[in-house]
Amino acid sequence: MSPIEIRIDPKRVISEVDPRIYSGFTEHMGRCIYGGLYDPGSPLADPKTGFRKDVLEVIRSLRVPIVRYPGGNFVSSYKWQDGIGPRELRPRRPELAWLGEESNQFGTDEFMAWCKEAEVEPYICLNMGTGTLEDALGWVEYCNGTSNTYWASQRRKNGHPEPYKVKYWSLGNEARPWQVGQMTAEDYAKTAFQWAKALKLLDPSIELIACGETGYAAWDRDVLKVLAPMVKYHSLHQYTISAGDHMVNVAGPAGAEKGIQITKSLIELARIENSVQEPITICFDEWNVWDPKRAIGSQGAEEHYDLSDALAVACWLNVFIRQADIVKIACIAQSVNVISPVMTRPDGLFRQTTFYPLFLFANYMRGSSLQVSVSSPIYTGKTRPEWIQHVCPPPFVDVSAVLSEDGKEVRLAVVNRHPEADQELEIHFAGVDVGAAVRVYEVWHEEGLGVRNWFGEERVRVEERKEQVREKLRVKKHSFTLWCFTLLGA
Repeated sequence: MSPIEIRIDPKRVISEVDPRIYSGFTEHMGRCIYGGLYDPGSPLADPKTGFRKDVLEVIRSLRVPIVRYPGGNFVSSYKWQDGIGPRELRPRRPELAWLGEESNQFGTDEFMAWCKEAEVEPYICLNMGTGTLEDALGWVEYCNGTSNTYWASQRRKNGHPEPYKVKYWSLGNEARPWQVGQMTAEDYAKTAFQWAKALKLLDPSIELIACGETGYAAWDRDVLKVLAPMVKYHSLHQYTISAGDHMVNVAGPAGAEKGIQITKSLIELARIENSVQEPITICFDEWNVWDPKRAIGSQGAEEHYDLSDALAVACWLNVFIRQADIVKIACIAQSVNVISPVMTRPDGLFRQTTFYPLFLFANYMRGSSLQVSVSSPIYTGKTRPEWIQHVCPPPFVDVSAVLSEDGKEVRLAVVNRHPEADQELEIHFAGVDVGAAVRVYEVWHEEGLGVRNWFGEERVRVEERKEQVREKLRVKKHSFTLWCFTLLGA
């Protein structure tokens, strides 16, 4: 097999990488909130707040900028007013999305306090299922109000004199047949337009996110056509599935990338039709690897990820870097326990295999996204959805690159999706020279794709080393490698 050529020109910038693509998501689902973020019974929790200190430390290590809350499907029957005020007076309610009960012991004020501790910015998703516009206006007023109006005064009464200044508000979640309060695209767009108008009258500073679908659905076209004048972002949601097949697993993000590219065109069309001057970008606020048969939603969706899943997550993140001109926010679903890179129990936590590519991207893949030419062979086998293999078959070697924020390094993220073959790479830099040594961060395990981590046994981790820059660099089978090249004279 001949070497794979990778050509990089540090002057060919796609766009700045928005740090918000490394955002998170918390939902009242399974053990994400109770037993995850908030776990008063744990010796690892702060005795005053009940927040898990070890979870906060991990979130900070990922440099998470924004966290979306409180759903997800959960929000479509959530009454936010139940989750404020004295805890002993908060009602316990049936929870319709995941067929459980909601204690309301953790609500808006607790989430805002947690965000402050985690050093993240809050993003709230509004209930457009059972909720009303009046409820939505009340929630924005409670969080952001500065006047002597009812809900702003209630916030002060509850011990929070200063407004929370929540910038990001989503106009519902999904609104499709699996939701409480499902709507057609036409009905959703008409209702969301009226909500957006009223919310912006109340607080012109907020930024609104339209509820999209996959990016390649008629829903996205129909919603954008109406909401383009009212929103700053259009959301996409996709989960890729392994289906027990590694190549299906790591090929899945190619479908998400096609959805992003299609949505970019739909946004341009909607802006032209509506004479919208302000940019609209993509908020990919739910993404991850999730097999609902392997991790059932109503049972907490606790995926136990393996090395193959880690490589799929790295492919997802490569997509967001390559599409940096249009994807400005992305939220991995979810942040703790539920289809999450971090799992807890009362006495500790462990980092799943998927944590490590996320950690490397969040800490190193910042700066300017670069155009990269790659000569990799193409995978043409089975994919899910099937159309990926015909419309956008992915290369075996998946690549993204950035020029670091200080302009001194080119950082190259490479996933070798091939389950059995190492690859040789020839890396060519246009117009620049690189130093003789390169820092290398590698996620791999010699025992193969099925290796998982567990409490006290994190077998898949990051191996860090230095290598000499040679004519050919080798990347191991089924691995993720991040190379940091120093630019001479920078």
